[in-house]
Amino acid sequence: MLPSALPKLPPRFDGEHVDISSVDLSLPGSRVIVRKRLRQARWGTAAFFFTLGIALGSWVARIPAVQNRLALDDAELGFSLLSLSVGAMLAMPSTGWLIFRWGNRRVMQAAATLLCVVLPLLPLAPTMLVFIIALFGFGIGFGLLDVSMNVQAVAVEDRHGLPIMSSFHGVFSVGGLSGSASAGAIAGFGIPPVPHLLVIASILVILVTVASRFLLDTAARKQDAPVFALPPRSLLGLGLLSFCVLLSEGAVADWSAVYLENVLGSSAAIAAAGYAAFSLAMAAMRFGGDALALNLGPGRLVGIGGLLAGLGLGGALLIGTIPAAVVGFACMGAGLAASFPIALGAAGRTPGMAPGSAIGAVATMGYTGFLIGPALLGLIAENTGLRTSLMLVAGLALASALLAGTVHRPS
Repeated sequence: MLPSALPKLPPRFDGEHVDISSVDLSLPGSRVIVRKRLRQARWGTAAFFFTLGIALGSWVARIPAVQNRLALDDAELGFSLLSLSVGAMLAMPSTGWLIFRWGNRRVMQAAATLLCVVLPLLPLAPTMLVFIIALFGFGIGFGLLDVSMNVQAVAVEDRHGLPIMSSFHGVFSVGGLSGSASAGAIAGFGIPPVPHLLVIASILVILVTVASRFLLDTAARKQDAPVFALPPRSLLGLGLLSFCVLLSEGAVADWSAVYLENVLGSSAAIAAAGYAAFSLAMAAMRFGGDALALNLGPGRLVGIGGLLAGLGLGGALLIGTIPAAVVGFACMGAGLAASFPIALGAAGRTPGMAPGSAIGAVATMGYTGFLIGPALLGLIAENTGLRTSLMLVAGLALASALLAGTVHRPS
């Protein structure tokens, strides 16, 4: 009688393949095992979000050193960095097909490994051409990992039964802040970029190798939804929402310090506080976003956040003082923090499309805004002034509130 009372587990249910859907929940002890495996899957997924964040943060802080070593002017550096965005944009739409072929777990592990392999090679590039090629490879790893880890996050959230998507992106924010802060400290000790990034990459390879054992094995081959399908209207709405949000994020990243220093006349140290306030408010809000989404509903949270971001920045621009500007950028970070994670989560549940394809489409539309936004705002600022240009960003944040209806509470 004793053996028959034990939970019936699927083959290789040892953490390497967490197929919790195969467990008979009517058997004694099965729910305890499922909760444990789901908790492991959540931590494993969070490890990949942290990996992407700390890799990007570590690299961004080392860009000036590479620019100086290759003697690149600002235009050459900007052109080189564009190849990272191009690689990511090309990789994102194809991630759904790769998940269909290989399964999400393998795509995540391969993408993270590619990211870690290329990371220490970036400062080793002997010429601008090699640097561009390396950045392109880094962008491919970024694009593949960004989409595949969000597919995994949607799967974990669905099985968890509660909103947890925003907290994953909070882990990404913490990784980015940790990477940039530690890189700055390491650079201050005179340690060159190559050994620094090599150590970071080695640690991250070990982390993702261990974490990948606990991921949910979500293969699109097992799904009824086609990998390639025309996006429904709801997906286009989510893409437009992501476009507005990420364009606004990119604008704050590139123009907040310029506005504070060149328009309002702050010092360079105070100018950096604008983006710092934005980043810290976004990270904090992402960890609180899940509880708010549960209580308010994801659509209402996106709407309230868009109003906070748009009115906060718009009011700060009208006031025109340094403290108001810092507060306005913080309002942008807090208001927009949950919108992109919620949009990706909603995309992953789009009827009639495989999650990888749907998330890849929405992410591509969002990062298009992130890519073209800062340059477009620069052209507008050249003719009308930076304050007017940033007022358009406030308008886009308010537009994201109007698009909150494209987000629905998960069933």
